[in-house]
Amino acid sequence: MKNVEKLVAELETKSALQEEKLALQDQKIAELTAKLVWYEEQLRLSQQKRFGRSSEKVDPNQLTFFNEAEVEAVPTPEPTMEQVTYARKKRTTREEKLENLPEEIIEYRLEDAICACCGGELHEMSKEIHQNLKIVPAQVVAVKHIRSVYACRQCEQEGEKSTIVAAPMPNSVLPGSLASPTSMAYVMSQKYVEGMPLYRQEKHLARFGVELSRQTMANWMVKGAELWLSPLYGRMHEHLLMQEVLHADETTVQVLKEPGRAPESTSYMWLYRTGRDGPPMVLFDYQTTRASKNAVRFLAGFKGYLHVDGYAGYNALSDVTLAGCWAHARRGFTDALQALPTDQKDADVPAKEGLNYCNQLFSIEKKLVDMTPTERHTLRIEQSRPALEAFSAWLRYQTPRVLPKSALGKAIAYCKNQWSKLIVFLLDGRLEIDNNRAERSIKPFVIGRKGWMFANTPRGATASAMIYSIVESAKENGLNPYAYLVYLFEQMPNLKITDKDVLDSLMPWSTTIPDNCRVHKS
Repeated sequence: MKNVEKLVAELETKSALQEEKLALQDQKIAELTAKLVWYEEQLRLSQQKRFGRSSEKVDPNQLTFFNEAEVEAVPTPEPTMEQVTYARKKRTTREEKLENLPEEIIEYRLEDAICACCGGELHEMSKEIHQNLKIVPAQVVAVKHIRSVYACRQCEQEGEKSTIVAAPMPNSVLPGSLASPTSMAYVMSQKYVEGMPLYRQEKHLARFGVELSRQTMANWMVKGAELWLSPLYGRMHEHLLMQEVLHADETTVQVLKEPGRAPESTSYMWLYRTGRDGPPMVLFDYQTTRASKNAVRFLAGFKGYLHVDGYAGYNALSDVTLAGCWAHARRGFTDALQALPTDQKDADVPAKEGLNYCNQLFSIEKKLVDMTPTERHTLRIEQSRPALEAFSAWLRYQTPRVLPKSALGKAIAYCKNQWSKLIVFLLDGRLEIDNNRAERSIKPFVIGRKGWMFANTPRGATASAMIYSIVESAKENGLNPYAYLVYLFEQMPNLKITDKDVLDSLMPWSTTIPDNCRVHKS
């Protein structure tokens, strides 16, 4: 009997060990399966980013996943029969496209208006007009400034001292240099607006017969920014801090000769800009790190709302309310959907549900674009807040049901971690649902960086930040950056630029900026 009991005990022990072993194997299989799914997701995302469309637009039919007619209904009166229920883009004629361009007229007339048939005089019965575009390529001209100096002969002969008078002449933008307002503005706009690096400009100018080294042009950029753009930049910074709603973003930049750092070290170009209200201005700020102290220093004195992405460095700001970016939140669900196997992308998967919640909010925002801040705030409370409450409940439901490291898990975690910032747009009708305004403004720098790739010194990077600030602010205010820079370099050397009123008259949004600096659209 004892032997039987002993045998049963041994079998039970072996069975328990076997079950424990199987459980460990099942756990290991589950872990490996999760890793495999994660790696497959990363592979699909990598292929999508490399070969797929960069746009996050989705099939509008996906919005029908919910009862959109009920969720997004806006209480508006029924249209009358006379109301137009659609908008059609007006077709621009060729004449309208050319009406704001300088005009050159060439006439073709007969020298002898005599009829070849009867010899009688021909009269003009009509005119045929044909228009085309004439493009005048850049031209380099050596301008010689000859200044006459006068002396009084009578004073020379009879007086105790001779009177000498020089003809008035505008101050030079860079004394002792070949630089003129137009050449300085041209090199700046070619690099910072058109993205042409200085070494390519050097070759370009050589084809005009001008030997101008990239080192000389780099010197122009640095000195021009330090002498003339720096005061303008500083005054714009003061105006920026007086606003109540701002946007911020940052991107990397490589600076080769930073003290105590390796050439391959990563530095940062920070961007700060105004929102939908206030004078449009864009300011770049070069810093060696992405530390929060840089934002704290630059925004010292600012009190208001700041649109940001999910970067925690902005959390150190005091007296500032951070508004999150729903474009970043939606991007996570877009990535999760793109990471799915092909056979699952058309199914009603959780990634599509999360994406539709985000799209629902953006769809509401499209209807509020032309409204006043007060009207926008009211309708957001009525329509966006219920959608946010439903989305929040969905996030809580999905959290324990998804793998945290999966693309969907990361998208859900981002929304939950940023939730207090993502709902800030409900507080004020001046706020926006995303930080796309800052992303659009920083894009020209990112594109230009692909051409010139790096800055040589911190001094050059700081100068680049100031130049980008001026040209991007000019574009935001409807100015031609080249013409605006020419105007600045012609005026500032002859003005008292320590006077804030003088600087205000030169701001890109100033009504005193000449009409020839403005871009006239047909």
